[in-house]
Amino acid sequence: MDWVKIRPRERVKDSKKISEPQREELFELLTNHPSITYAVHINSAQRIDEINILQASLESMTKSVEEVAGRLKQDKTFVLVDGNRLPPTLELPAEAVVKGDDKVYSIAAASIIAKVTRDRLMRDYDVQFPQYGLAQHKGYPTKAHVAAIAKHGPCAIHRLTFAPLKPKEPAKPKAKSKAKN
Repeated sequence: MDWVKIRPRERVKDSKKISEPQREELFELLTNHPSITYAVHINSAQRIDEINILQASLESMTKSVEEVAGRLKQDKTFVLVDGNRLPPTLELPAEAVVKGDDKVYSIAAASIIAKVTRDRLMRDYDVQFPQYGLAQHKGYPTKAHVAAIAKHGPCAIHRLTFAPLKPKEPAKPKAKSKAKN
């Protein structure tokens, strides 16, 4: 693997702005490069339901950073986080960078690694739960995915607190208006 192949800024950018084949190619270059250390932490659907998606994301960030920092064993570590808030339990110096995957090379690289990891996980889940079409929509709430959930019900990987799966609260009866004479 040649570092020059993955160094140009125009190749490594926000994972949502490059095609799946490009993401896959860059994922291989990034994850196999000897100078790149990374970690991915995945929370279960049950954990996300328990603490909410934002807190689960922040928890995963913290665990990934702790793993990388532990492997690097460097005295000076500074963390750049994509978004507008830092994980509350992160104990390293850090900065939140809004739209970081558009601005910072390392954040863009992390977004590619995270997206490809998630997409591959969805393809694996598709083998276990083919009725949901996870390989096609990667778990996003497309019409087809919502329809499959309506038909088959949720499975073990569905977040029950996700809007299409939340139990609907019964509609409150409207108060009768009194007509004035």
